[in-house]
Amino acid sequence: MSVSTVRKNILLLTAASLALSACGFGGISTSTGPSARAINKAPAAAIPGGVAVVDVDQAVVGKLAANAVPDSFETSFGSAMPVGTVAQNGDTIEVSIWEAPPSTLFGSPSGDSRFSTSPQTIRSTTLPEQMVGLNGRIVVPFAGPIAVVGRTPTQIEAAIVDRLKGKAHLPQVIVRITRNASANVTIVGEVANSTRMPLTPKGERLLDALAQAGGTREAIGKMTIQITRGDSVKSMPLEDVVRNPRQNIVLATGDIVTAFYRPYNFTVLGAANRNEEIPFEATGISLAQALGRIGGLQAQRANPKGVFIFRWEDPDSVSGDGIRSAANAEGRVPVIYRVNLRDPATYFAAQKFMMQNRDIVYISNAPLADFERFVTIISSTVLPIVAVENSLTN
Repeated sequence: MSVSTVRKNILLLTAASLALSACGFGGISTSTGPSARAINKAPAAAIPGGVAVVDVDQAVVGKLAANAVPDSFETSFGSAMPVGTVAQNGDTIEVSIWEAPPSTLFGSPSGDSRFSTSPQTIRSTTLPEQMVGLNGRIVVPFAGPIAVVGRTPTQIEAAIVDRLKGKAHLPQVIVRITRNASANVTIVGEVANSTRMPLTPKGERLLDALAQAGGTREAIGKMTIQITRGDSVKSMPLEDVVRNPRQNIVLATGDIVTAFYRPYNFTVLGAANRNEEIPFEATGISLAQALGRIGGLQAQRANPKGVFIFRWEDPDSVSGDGIRSAANAEGRVPVIYRVNLRDPATYFAAQKFMMQNRDIVYISNAPLADFERFVTIISSTVLPIVAVENSLTN
């Protein structure tokens, strides 16, 4: 192959490399992520309904704060009734029955005389203790099965008396819930000792359960407490429970109390000093704090006008009805919050803009940084070719 042919091929390869590099410049090929211009065009993207791009300012921060509804144990669960207040599955029930003379069903001499006021005329009959089974009933002679789950002793007494009317002579009934071997709550997670705590008629509260487990392993301000009751699951910062006595609710049988350490996180990508997943506590952090935790922006590379937060948001927090067509299975819509750190007013809004779990913070490259990367690609492509051409010429 002649030198001229080699030179011609080298020039063709160079031209191709320049063309490919030029196509990348201004798009995303010359950087590690989308450019600010590409993100700003997101509303016209192929996602059904588009993506809302919202500038972060005081008005937006105020709207987000107004729509935020934090979990509340008091509102979601309320305080449960203490054990022994109402009958539950697993309770042991004692029933004592009096019948006015002349007794026809109860009050025989073999009855229990512990409650008898006049042994010659009135005696009580105390039935053997019964455990409430899965069907939620106990059986009383001549009254039949009595539903007791969810009823107070007084309500159970009235139900038994009603069933005995017309059969016993002026019956009177006393019902006691004597014990419950299955009235427990479970405490797990970041506690000193995971345990099951039995409940008593005192009415144990949430903080009682944490104390029974030896307390949390980490500082209160970094802990989140989750309560699972049936199919309902709610979480709150432990610090809020400690500060607000109303959130220190009475626990119910079967509750699961789970302690989490810094359970939330956001991910930072792009021209930041740190690209990683950053955990944060349940009390929440602002955008200003989040930028501080990642070490800020890379001074030589980042675009201060191109900071973006990607989030699945509540549709009520976003203006416009068209965006609702892009909602996911949870009814949330894709939103990109745009932050201009060149504007001093943005720093005040950033102190109130709260991060949410699984947010993505992306910092785009400055246009000049993309250009410098483009020049680097050209240089790394052309200079070796020139060196080869010179060697062939010589």
